[in-house]
Amino acid sequence: MKQYDAIIIGFGKGGKTLAAELSNRGWKVALIERSEKMYGGTCINVGCIPTKALIHEAQTAETLFKDEYKKQAVFYKHAVARKDKMTAFLREKNFNNLTNHPNVTFYNGSAFFLSPKEVKVVLADEELTLQGKEIFIDTGSTSILPAIEGIRDSKRVYTSTTLLDLDMLPHHLIVVGAGTIGLEYASMYAGFGSKVTVIEGGNKFFPAQDRDIAAKVKEDLEARGVEFCMNARVQSIADTDESVTLSYIDAANGTPHHLEASAILVATGRKPLIDSLNLEEAGVQVDAHGAIVVDEHLHTTTPHIWALGDVKGGAQFTYLSLDDFRIIRNQLFGDRTRSTADRNPVPYALFIDPPLAHVGLTEEEAMRHGYSIKVSQLPALSVIRTRTLQKTAGMLKAVIDAQTGRIIGCTLFCAGAPEIINIVNVAMKTGQKYTFLRDFIFTHPSMSEGLNDLFNIE
Repeated sequence: MKQYDAIIIGFGKGGKTLAAELSNRGWKVALIERSEKMYGGTCINVGCIPTKALIHEAQTAETLFKDEYKKQAVFYKHAVARKDKMTAFLREKNFNNLTNHPNVTFYNGSAFFLSPKEVKVVLADEELTLQGKEIFIDTGSTSILPAIEGIRDSKRVYTSTTLLDLDMLPHHLIVVGAGTIGLEYASMYAGFGSKVTVIEGGNKFFPAQDRDIAAKVKEDLEARGVEFCMNARVQSIADTDESVTLSYIDAANGTPHHLEASAILVATGRKPLIDSLNLEEAGVQVDAHGAIVVDEHLHTTTPHIWALGDVKGGAQFTYLSLDDFRIIRNQLFGDRTRSTADRNPVPYALFIDPPLAHVGLTEEEAMRHGYSIKVSQLPALSVIRTRTLQKTAGMLKAVIDAQTGRIIGCTLFCAGAPEIINIVNVAMKTGQKYTFLRDFIFTHPSMSEGLNDLFNIE
């Protein structure tokens, strides 16, 4: 049995950063990853990086070849090839960076617990048992496939992971699910030139946002050709010789509908990837959603076993996985003051075109919480930079606590939103009043100077 100071299961953002940190501190570390296609984690291989690269490519395709499907299809094929080259480079870089650490031993195999301190690793040609003083689980998440008749038999059904490998542009793409992943892919493929139909089971579009923001997003996507079928209960999926048919019922009136498409993306969420870990043998509990239960310091129900990243449930963001690493580092080597309770507010970005970013409370949430508020709205085209970029769609919205003058929420649906939201978040995190951004000197012309006008309220 091989002994280690730390065993890390999963080569994700938090796990790989933690492995390097522990190695630099002289810990003997075992890192286990079962898929050679996932070195570096979800983000660089099948998540943030490849999707955002393709979203950028789609914007170029929409500009150069709008309504020219054959040219768009050729461009798309090359875009996928460029994406593959980039992810291969990043995967190799991550692998080399970590395995060059002298105290890190890498195992390409599957891991499962034998006991709270023992982990079996199944390699291609042997099985090993490792023992660790501290064990960290960073196995990420995987796509959810709902119980729909024919979904597992179809050769034209994809997840957000497998669709990234398709180098033939779908003439018609059906997206099942209007969440973050579904909307990003819908916007991206509309940009590449696919006809896109989004199927959503709920009757409220983009429920996480205020109705004015949601209406603006839907209006913009529809203007780019995306069609939405709300209240749609998918019944079955079946392949034909050249296409795939999706059947659904309109829940509002019971009317059956049938749609024919080239491909179907199932974007109905992701779940923690815990299959085969044998967590019960380690005394590690999971919740009703299959997420590993942790405290605010990321200890599981077995204190020397920790969980970080998507596998512990909650918001699935790479930057939170990185912050999980910071919390664990602080617990192991610092003053033990860091926890998951002290990092709010956490911003998020939706990379549609234009992108949407949000931090804090929406107007509706603020009212439910009993705040006395001031609300400011600004059309994106009021920011002069949108005209030089020829990206005038969208709107900006801020929610202010009327009693304290502090910013309690902000939504930016405009060019540059994922970058600008961080400025707002810094102001919120440091307790600045809204006048801080109203009077701040920004460069010109820039999208950030739009904050001067957004927060110019009485």
